[in-house]
Amino acid sequence: MKKTISKLKKELDNWFSKYIRLREATTEGMTQCFTCGKIDHYKNLQNGHFQSRRHHATRWDETNCQVQCIKCNMFGQGEQYKFSLYLDAKYGVGTSEELEYQSKQTIKMTRIDYVENISYYKELVNKIKDEKKIE
Repeated sequence: MKKTISKLKKELDNWFSKYIRLREATTEGMTQCFTCGKIDHYKNLQNGHFQSRRHHATRWDETNCQVQCIKCNMFGQGEQYKFSLYLDAKYGVGTSEELEYQSKQTIKMTRIDYVENISYYKELVNKIKDEKKIE
């Protein structure tokens, strides 16, 4: 039976989130909150979005998404101002502005897009886990 689009979206969110949290993790699985610097195990941290997840054009954008602790992401509403400053520092001036513009674009994801992206991020997550030997 075919998965619904909402199930596919949830699955993509899951694999993408793991990728974001693992991409800069140490071999011990430790990584750092993008906005406050808190260091913790990647499993205890979250995938923070500069532009809200409700914007599909940037929901799975690797620049728009960075590791955040629960305090910054949930209770600090993503610390968007700090997030924008740090994005510009990391990727170049104008990055946050470009993401804001991009987030307002309309994109239509097809079932195939979801399936291909799930496969891509699942593979990346497993590759990183193998290379860094982390669970």
